[in-house]
Amino acid sequence: MILFRVNNFIRIVTLVILFPVLLSAQEKISGIIKDKNTGEPIINAVVHIDSTFLYSLTNQKGEFKFSGLKGNSIPLSITHISYITEKKLISNSSQILIEMLPKLYLSEEVNISATRVDIRSSVAFSELNKSDIEKHNLGQDLPFLLNMTPSVVVTSDGGTGIGYTGIRIRGSDATRVNVTINGIPVNDAESHQVYWVDLPDLASSVENIQIQRGLGNSTNGAGAFGGSINILSNKLSVEPFASAGSTAGSFNTFKNTIMFGSGIISDVFAIEGRLSKINSGGYIDRASSDLSSFNLSGGYYGKKNSLRAIVLSGKEKTYQAWYGVPQDSLSTNRTYNPAGEYYDKLGNTHYYDNQTDNYRQDYYQLLFSHEFNKSLLGNFALHYTRGKGYYEEYKPDEPLLNYNLPSGTIIDSTTSSVDIIRQLWLSNYFYGFTWSVDYEKNKFKIKTGGAINKYTGDHYGELISSETVFLQQYPFRYYINSSDKTDANVFIRTSYSANEKTTLYIDLQERIINYSFEGFDDSYLNRQQNVRMNFFNPKAGLSYMISEKIQFYFSAGIGHKEPVRDDFANSTPSKRPRAESMIDYETGTRFNSGKFSFDINAFYMNYKSQLILTGKINEVGEYIRESVENSYRKGLEFSGKINFCQMINFGTNISLSDNKIKLYREFVDDYDGGEQIVTEYKNTSISFSPDLTGAVILGIVPVKNLIIELTGKYVSKQYLDNTMDETRKLNSYFINDLHLSYAIHPGKIKEITFQFTLNNFLNREYISNGYSYSGYISGKRNDYNYYFPQGKVNFMGGVVVKI
Repeated sequence: MILFRVNNFIRIVTLVILFPVLLSAQEKISGIIKDKNTGEPIINAVVHIDSTFLYSLTNQKGEFKFSGLKGNSIPLSITHISYITEKKLISNSSQILIEMLPKLYLSEEVNISATRVDIRSSVAFSELNKSDIEKHNLGQDLPFLLNMTPSVVVTSDGGTGIGYTGIRIRGSDATRVNVTINGIPVNDAESHQVYWVDLPDLASSVENIQIQRGLGNSTNGAGAFGGSINILSNKLSVEPFASAGSTAGSFNTFKNTIMFGSGIISDVFAIEGRLSKINSGGYIDRASSDLSSFNLSGGYYGKKNSLRAIVLSGKEKTYQAWYGVPQDSLSTNRTYNPAGEYYDKLGNTHYYDNQTDNYRQDYYQLLFSHEFNKSLLGNFALHYTRGKGYYEEYKPDEPLLNYNLPSGTIIDSTTSSVDIIRQLWLSNYFYGFTWSVDYEKNKFKIKTGGAINKYTGDHYGELISSETVFLQQYPFRYYINSSDKTDANVFIRTSYSANEKTTLYIDLQERIINYSFEGFDDSYLNRQQNVRMNFFNPKAGLSYMISEKIQFYFSAGIGHKEPVRDDFANSTPSKRPRAESMIDYETGTRFNSGKFSFDINAFYMNYKSQLILTGKINEVGEYIRESVENSYRKGLEFSGKINFCQMINFGTNISLSDNKIKLYREFVDDYDGGEQIVTEYKNTSISFSPDLTGAVILGIVPVKNLIIELTGKYVSKQYLDNTMDETRKLNSYFINDLHLSYAIHPGKIKEITFQFTLNNFLNREYISNGYSYSGYISGKRNDYNYYFPQGKVNFMGGVVVKI
C-alpha cells in the first residue's frame, strides 16, 4: 500500500514538472563576481534569481551561469558573508561583471567557524538558511523544521510538534546529537539531552543551521555520535527593521512574535530583539503547551573587532504527555493520556489539573572577534546558562518509606502508603569560555581552539500536599543530590591545499572530563563520588575536485563519549559502564551545476562499546545500560535538487542503512520468581533505526511572490527494542504536507507575507515514537507497549508584517 502511494505521488509530481519544462525557453546568462577594491574574484558568492528557485555558487574564478531562463530582464541578488548584498536587474543572454563592496565590519559568522565545515570539506552535511526556516516557521519546535533533511526522524509527545519534541539522526537519539548555538554547547551536561521545549520559537532568531552527520568535526560539548546541529543566531541587519507575526491553527494553537532591529548606528553599533508567545492544546488529550521566550542582542562591529552580547530566554509550562498511549487504547481512544489520572472513592475517573512540567532557561553569550591581520583571526566567547524548574505530579498510593518523613507526621500509624502531590526539581548553572584562532596563508588553513565549561546542578524532590500526612510546613524536601562537572577540550585542525583540486585535512582533539556526583559505592552506600575521563579524538580526510562541478571526499575519525548521569548514579565503581567509542568512515561525491546538484554519501560507523538498555537490573536494583561490544551503522545517503525552470524545482533525499548489534542479551523480569530471564539474539537490528527514510519536496512559483511547496516524508518500520520482534515495533509511514506563502509589498510597508500549512493532508494515522517493557507472569511473557501518535490532518495559518 505504501509503495502504491509513493508511486502515485511520483507520477503526479512528474506530470506537474514536465509540462512547464517543455514550454520553457533556453536562454542563459553568465558573469563574474569580483571585489570592487582589489579586483579579486569572490568565491562561493550566492547568486539568486529573485522570486524563483534558481541560484548559483561562484567558482574559484568568481564565475556563475544560468540557463533555461525566460523574460527580458532578470532580477539578481548576490550575497556573501563578507560583502554587502548587491541587487542587479540584467538583460537576458548577457555576460556581466558584478563588483561587490566588502562589509565595513567584522562578520558575525567568524564566531562559529570553529564548529562548522564548508563545501570543500570531507564531512556529510546539510544547511538551512534563513529563508528556508522562515517558510515553515509557524510555531513548531526546531526539530520539525529539520524533518526534510537526510537521515532525520522527528517526533512529538503531544503530536503537534509543539512542546516536548525529539530528533534522531541516522537512528541516534538526542543524547548522541551535539547541539551548539554560536559554538556554545546546548546539550545538558549530565543527561546529554536537548530540551527544545526550553527554547520556544528559537527558529525566529536563527540565521543558519548546519546539520553534520556522523562524527563531523571537533566541537564543544557532548560527543557527536550520530550528528551535530550547529545553529547561528540572527546576524546583523544593516538597515533598521520591525516585524510582527501571528499564527493560528488546529488544536487551539496560537503564536505571536514581535521583532525589531536598529540597523547600524554610527557605522558600528546595532541592537536587535524578539518577543514570542506560543500556546497549543495538543493533539493528545490535555497535552497543552504555554511557551514564552525573548531574544535580545546588541554589539559593536568594527573593521578589526566585533563584540556581541546575546540574551536568549525560554519559559515553558506543558501538561505531561510523556507516558504515551497504551497499545490497547490505540484503536478505541487514540489520544488517551494517562498522565494525572486518579480515581475517587466511588471509582470515578479524574485528572489532576497541574500534572505539568515547568522550567525556565536563560542563556547569556558574549562573543568577541579580532582580526590581527589578513591571515590571523581570533574568536573568543564567554557564556552562562541558568536553568531552574520542576515537574509536578499526583501520585496515588505511594509508599511512605520513599519520602523520609519525620516521625509523628502520619495521621494513621498503620498506613504504609498514601496519595501525595510532589514536585521533582532541577536547578543548575552552566558557564564557561570558548576560543579559536584561525590562520590562513598560501596553501594552509590552521584552526586551533578549545573550551572549558563548568556545570553544577541540584536534583531534589519536594512533597507539597497530602491529606493523610501532617507536616508543620509544606513543601517538605525529602531528598537532594548535587553534581559538578568540568569539561575541557583543545583541538587543532589543519587543511592543506596541495593544488587547486586537492585538499587534505587533519583534526585532533583532546577532551578531559571531571565529574562529581552522588551514587552507590562498592559497599552499596550512597556517597559523593568522582570520575575523571580523558578522550583523544583524531580525524583526517581528503577532498578532491574532479572538475569545477564534481567533488570527491573521504574521511575517517575516532570519537568517544562518556556515560550519562544515570549510568554513573545507578552503578557501583567496580561495575560502572565504560565510555563509548566509535570509528566513523565517510566517503562521498558532490555535484553542482547550478541547475542540478546532488550529494551521495556512504558511511560506516563501527561502535566498540555502545551503551544500550538491555533490561538488566544491577546489584542495587536499578535498570542499567550495558556496553555492547560489537555494533555498527552503515548506509548510503543521497540528496539532490533540480531546477527544471525558473518556477519549478524538485528536491529529494533517500537514506538506506543497516543498523546491527552482533550479539545482544536481553534481560526480562520474572515477576513470580524474582529472577531475570536472559535471551540471546545475534545480528539483530538496533532499536529506532529505520532501514529507509526519504523525503521529496516540490516547489512551484505559479505567479510572482507565491510559493507552493508540496512535501512528502517516508520512514520505514522501527523496532521498540533490540529483539526485532514484530509485536514491538512502529509501522512505516508516509505523510504529506502542503505549504503556501504569498508576499505583497504595499506602499511604505516593506512586506506582508501570508503563510498557510496543511500538515498530513492525507489524514494518515501514524506513530513516530514509543517504548516497551516486558515481564513473565506464570511462565508467560507479557509485553507492555506505549506509543506516541502524531496529529491527523491539521492546519496552521499566519501573517508576518515587516516594516
